[in-house]
Amino acid sequence: MKSDTAAAFSLLSAQAVRERAHRMLAIGLEDKLPHFRVDLRRLDEAVDLVVNTTRQNYPSLVVPFHSRWRHFVFDGEDRWAAIDKNANWRDRAAQARAAFDLAIVSVLLDAGAGPQWLYCDAATGRSVGRSEGLALASIDMFSRGIFSSEPDDLLRADAERLMRLSDRTVGDGLQVSSPNKIIGLSSRADLLRHLGALVAAKPDIFGREDNPRPGGLFDHLAALTGKNEIAAATILSELLHHFGPIWPSRLTLGGVPLGDCWRHPSLRTADATSELVPLHKLSQWLAYSLIEPLQWAGISVSEIDGLTGLAEYRNGGLFIDTGVLAFRDPADAARYHDIAATLIVEWRALTVALLDRLADVMRRCLKMDERSLPLAKVLEGGTWAAGRIVARKLRSDGSPPVKVASDGTVF
Repeated sequence: MKSDTAAAFSLLSAQAVRERAHRMLAIGLEDKLPHFRVDLRRLDEAVDLVVNTTRQNYPSLVVPFHSRWRHFVFDGEDRWAAIDKNANWRDRAAQARAAFDLAIVSVLLDAGAGPQWLYCDAATGRSVGRSEGLALASIDMFSRGIFSSEPDDLLRADAERLMRLSDRTVGDGLQVSSPNKIIGLSSRADLLRHLGALVAAKPDIFGREDNPRPGGLFDHLAALTGKNEIAAATILSELLHHFGPIWPSRLTLGGVPLGDCWRHPSLRTADATSELVPLHKLSQWLAYSLIEPLQWAGISVSEIDGLTGLAEYRNGGLFIDTGVLAFRDPADAARYHDIAATLIVEWRALTVALLDRLADVMRRCLKMDERSLPLAKVLEGGTWAAGRIVARKLRSDGSPPVKVASDGTVF
């Protein structure tokens, strides 16, 4: 039998996420899950909504990847493109490090803001909430040098500055106030401080060509490429192995932090990983968001469908709101559930497996394949937007159909 440490590392991959999610779905199709019933007869309804949403958003069906870079385009203006155009990068690697810095910090801040928080965009005067608002706030903070310790180089995030970020600095950047509260402000600030400490402690990974910075991960990934190519699943694996310790007080196995991994009694195995369900939502969202900076630097990213769909509330809400998933106990829709609750773990795992099922049907419908319509494009086209649309139709505030007591570091 493999050691606990080896068992833990086996969970730090997209393959593990997919395999256990599909095991959860198989149990659900046998009607043996404690919290949800699964009705695949309703999947066509979800597919139709996603196809129609994709055609409306991208009439030519030329769909970009689902990544943080989409949220930096607001009101017709690409905020990153404007920064990039005016920056005097030394070379493409310098551009990539800065892009990595921005993507990493921005994604770590993007774990659900709650329904009340809004960010007032100075350029347009518009107030924006949720992921789009968090994106605008983070790129504004980045462009002002909030994450940089070097006055002559504002467009960076580095370990020295991240370690010293206060809750107040992060809160000011997010425009948090008594009437404009955000979920998990301290948790977000802690995550950035932990990121800074980890980066500082690993100069061999994050400081190859510069002072330790999150963007130094670009140089590490570039060194792993064969024939200037890297698989998407490798990006995720490196993120999980090197960023694992930043996550707050979650499960560990054999001394290895498991990150976005939780327990569910239905998923039993014969080894130390019994009942463990890896999901790695934010890490996969980040992996998707690092693909484009790698491509800009001339590195090809292969096997993009090696990553999975994202176990988050818009994708998961889509399946509940279209009837593919139904609560066994209808009262659960009105209750708040802790992020570690078996109901939430079950829902999120089912979401990952159902996204694979939906993508297969969608590709047949559109006469496309995994290369022309990978999951990264299904999500963007796509399931995330469709989940938001149906939520707004069913609930005036557009909230998801499951109430989650989030800590600001998962959703």
